[in-house]
Amino acid sequence: MSAFSSGSSNTGNITLAYTEQDDQIASTNVIAQVLEDQGFNVTTSSLDNAVMWESVANGEADAMVGAWLPVTHQAQYEEFKDDLDNLGPNVDKQAQNSFVVPSYMDVDSIEDLDDQAGQVVTGIEPGAGSCKLQKNTLEEYPNLEGWQQELSSTGAMTTQLERAIAQEDEIVITGWTPHWMFSRFDIKTLDDPKSAMGDAESIYTFAREGLADDMPEAYQILDNFEWDVKDVEGVMLDMEDGRDPEDAARDWIKDNQDKADSWVE
Repeated sequence: MSAFSSGSSNTGNITLAYTEQDDQIASTNVIAQVLEDQGFNVTTSSLDNAVMWESVANGEADAMVGAWLPVTHQAQYEEFKDDLDNLGPNVDKQAQNSFVVPSYMDVDSIEDLDDQAGQVVTGIEPGAGSCKLQKNTLEEYPNLEGWQQELSSTGAMTTQLERAIAQEDEIVITGWTPHWMFSRFDIKTLDDPKSAMGDAESIYTFAREGLADDMPEAYQILDNFEWDVKDVEGVMLDMEDGRDPEDAARDWIKDNQDKADSWVE
């Protein structure tokens, strides 16, 4: 993912770290282009989740906008929080991990599961925080004894979901909002009475220590960055429909100029 070039004079070099999850690709592209429009030369760096946290903590990257707290990235937060500057949530209490199924399946709660989908929950990358929650959920619910995790990638998971829906097969996935799949497919989240997949979370922005002194204008933009789930999902859906992430981000900025302008005030 290359940075958008606005032609503005360079006022500093910034590296944004992210993981290959659609919500992070969307948010990173949007804030990168806003920074570029203010004259910053932005580089984006795709990393494994744990490495993303470490890269900002040790100063190899300047910031990230994809930290899910308090649950999904709790382990990474506890490890690196003393070496990071917490700029607060950019999506406030609207993010959620959950078990997700097609709406035609006759289950409404995790407690309703018994032998559906071959007793398999389809997940994403092994390093993702949701995979730990998925494993904990399988252990927390007695009715899920014997169920297995199937881990691969986010893209493979959504492909399997699409294929299952086309054939009206049973499938249980680890899903989350924000995600374009809720706009594309007729799916539902399963109630989680034990809150094993966590309650509603926020997505935070973190910067390396010292960024506020080195580049106060960029720091302020990152600190002001805040939008909601519908904003993120709009960019994500455009990307899924084939739009280049930079183009999808640019379209969102054009359609929401007042909101983007508020981040640079």
